[in-house]
Amino acid sequence: MIIAVNTRMLLKGKLEGIGSFTRETLLRMTRNHPEHQFIFIFDRPYDEEFIFSTNVTPVVVSPPTRHPILWYIWFEWRIPHILRKYKADLFLSPDGYLSLSTKVKQLAVIHDINFAHRPKDLPFFYAAYYNFFFPRFAKRAKRIATVSYYSKEDIVRTYHINPDNIDVVYNGVNTLYTPTPAEEQASTRNKYTDGIPYFLYIGSLHPRKNICGLLRAFDAYRTSTEKVTKLLITGDTMFKTEDIVKTYEGMRHRNDVIFTGRLPNEELHQVLGAAMALTFVPFFEGFGIPVIEGMSAGIPVICSNTTSLPEVGGHAVLYADPFAVTQIKDAMIRIANENGLRDSLIEKGRKQQQKFTWDKTAEMLWGSVQICMNT
Repeated sequence: MIIAVNTRMLLKGKLEGIGSFTRETLLRMTRNHPEHQFIFIFDRPYDEEFIFSTNVTPVVVSPPTRHPILWYIWFEWRIPHILRKYKADLFLSPDGYLSLSTKVKQLAVIHDINFAHRPKDLPFFYAAYYNFFFPRFAKRAKRIATVSYYSKEDIVRTYHINPDNIDVVYNGVNTLYTPTPAEEQASTRNKYTDGIPYFLYIGSLHPRKNICGLLRAFDAYRTSTEKVTKLLITGDTMFKTEDIVKTYEGMRHRNDVIFTGRLPNEELHQVLGAAMALTFVPFFEGFGIPVIEGMSAGIPVICSNTTSLPEVGGHAVLYADPFAVTQIKDAMIRIANENGLRDSLIEKGRKQQQKFTWDKTAEMLWGSVQICMNT
C-alpha cells in the first residue's frame, strides 16, 4: 500500500499540538509497518530527523502554505498531482486539510472545529477558509479521526456526518515529561522567578486560550493573598494579542507575570516540573495536551470545565469555568493553601495520564487507515 501523508506540520523546533501528533504517530506507523510505502509531502525543506525509516520517501511541494490562498493552491492543485505521480492508495492528512480535486481515498484527522463556534478569534480570511472548506473536507473524507469524543460529537452535530465514519484517536504525551527532583525544581525557580513559586501556562497566545481571563484571575489572586507568587506564560504569540497586552498593562500585579516565549522541550520539562500548578483555562479545546503533560510532570492541574477537558482530565484536575474569573482565582487559592488537595490531584493525575500514550494513538490511527482502505 502506498500512503501519501501531509507532513507540512513537521517543522523542526516548532511542533505545536498537531505537529506533535503528526510526528509521534508517523514515527511509529512507518517503523511498525515496513511492508507499506509512505510518501511524506512537505511544503518547504525538511529536516532529516523526520524521515523515520527506509520506507519513507520525502517530497517537497511548493509553495510554502503560509496563508489561505496558498493553502488552496497546495491542496487543490499541487497535492492531486503528487497523488497521481506516486500512485497513492490513500492520502492521510493529520491536520484535517484535504483535497477536493482528487478521487484518491482520504483520511482526515480533524482535531477540533473551534473556528465553527469562535470565528472571531481568527483573522477574517482564515476563519472564512476554515468554515467554507472544513464542512466539505468532512463530507469528502472516506474516514475521519479526531482526538476526543467531544470533538466527534461536535463534528457529527455541526457537519451532519455519520458517527460510524469517525474514530476517536486520543493524543498521547511526550515521555520526556516526568517529575523532576527537588534540587532541579529549585534551580529552575531561581532561573525564572528568583526562587519564587509560580503558576504556569503552556500553549499559544491565542484568544480561545483565555489568556486575558487567566491574567485577570492571577491579578485577583495576588490581590487576595500575601503569598508572593509569579505567573509564567510560555508559548508563541498568535492572533489578536492586543487584548492580552491591554489586559496585562491594566494589571495591578503585572510585574509578577513573566512571558518566556516558546521554550525547547527539555527546558519546558524543567519549567513544568517546578511549577505550583499548571493553569490551563481555554474557552475551547479539542483535547488539551498540556493537561496530560502537567499530570505526567507530577504537578496539580487547574483547567476549564468546558468542551473536551473534563473527558481528558477526569477526576484528576481542579476545574473552573473559564468565563468566571473568580472561579479561576479561587482554584489558585486552593492550590496555594491546601497541601492535601495538591497531593491528591498529583496522585490522581499520575493514574489518569497513563491512559494516554503515543503508542496507543498510533495503533488507533493505523486502525483508521485499515478501515479506510477496506471500505
